Amino acid sequence: MTLSPPAIMSTPLRERSLAPDLARGLMLLLIALAHAHMFLAHETTGWRGYAVDGTALDRAVTGLQVLFVDGRALPMFAALFGYGLARLADRRQSAGVEAPQAKRLVRRRSAWLLVFGFAHALLLFFGDILAAYGLIGLVFTGLLWSRDHVLIRTAWITAAAHVLVVAALGASAEAAGHANSSPTLIADPLEAVAMRLAVWSALTATFYVVSVLPAFAFGIWAARRRVLDEPGRHLPLLRRTALWGIAIGISGGLPLMLVDTQLRHPDQAAAIGFYALHSVTGIAAGLGYAALIARIASRPGRARGPIANALAACGRRSLTCYLLQSVAFTALFTPMFGNLGAGLGDAAASGIAVLIWAATVALAAWMAKVGMRGPFEVLLRRLTYGRS
Repeated sequence: MTLSPPAIMSTPLRERSLAPDLARGLMLLLIALAHAHMFLAHETTGWRGYAVDGTALDRAVTGLQVLFVDGRALPMFAALFGYGLARLADRRQSAGVEAPQAKRLVRRRSAWLLVFGFAHALLLFFGDILAAYGLIGLVFTGLLWSRDHVLIRTAWITAAAHVLVVAALGASAEAAGHANSSPTLIADPLEAVAMRLAVWSALTATFYVVSVLPAFAFGIWAARRRVLDEPGRHLPLLRRTALWGIAIGISGGLPLMLVDTQLRHPDQAAAIGFYALHSVTGIAAGLGYAALIARIASRPGRARGPIANALAACGRRSLTCYLLQSVAFTALFTPMFGNLGAGLGDAAASGIAVLIWAATVALAAWMAKVGMRGPFEVLLRRLTYGRS
């Protein structure tokens, strides 16, 4: 995005740590996979929005994505956002800026991020996550200066709130019979806009906030120790976080995966419980993914090839690449344009998502080669800092 804010002076490339940029670039693949099936016209869906009557290949893709992608990309994004925001505040104060001024800078950037999210939902996609980050940056700026025990307590409290919110959403989905009411299926432009904004505002104020805050707090904690900037100094922590985080995510996601692939048919209460368990353990998985990527990035000989550099270029332009994904999905899938969503299955949609992500990586690599920054990164920077 870049979902971690830029400093007033950009860090020279030779001084940038690879891990945060690499993580953002890879994370956008998970985001693309998590979003693509939301544009498909299934009449009835499972708990994570996949078709209940898909082919064997569709169900296989559903199983893999429920286990490794859905509810895992967002916490990873949130951790990187918290990390980047904390590093921004630290750099500003290291440059002699007083804490009140640094807080105003964070809030101004967050307010513009909220505006970006509104525009994204208005024009393209109800599942926007920019606004949630902007809202959290506005309301919870104080966490950047809070003590560690406050961060940890905030993470646990909001994780518990996350379970309650997800359980309530699950009960609502059960009551509606899991009918697919995605705004992306509406052909009338004005009705689609109204529905997108209604769903977006509800998600932002509830589900996204409690999904983002726990990992956001852990990201701030990690930034204070420069875990991603100096991964070589934190290898034991990265190994443990990657191992246990991903293991918890897989274990917690397995029951729902069996349900969404139609291999298990529990009663309503159990299914809601599986849905909540899948979602909350995704926080651990997201942290684990970030730690695993940082661990890989700590080996320069293995992580500085052309592919890694292209992924890092995408990560440095993650705001632009994220929005381009929505442009592509809207153009290809929605009834007002390509309308591919009317006939595709989940496997085909995921294949297209991978191709769209790969195209943004290639575009970012070209932009890096010619020395061009992401246009939306430039715009957000200008709005935040002014012409200075």
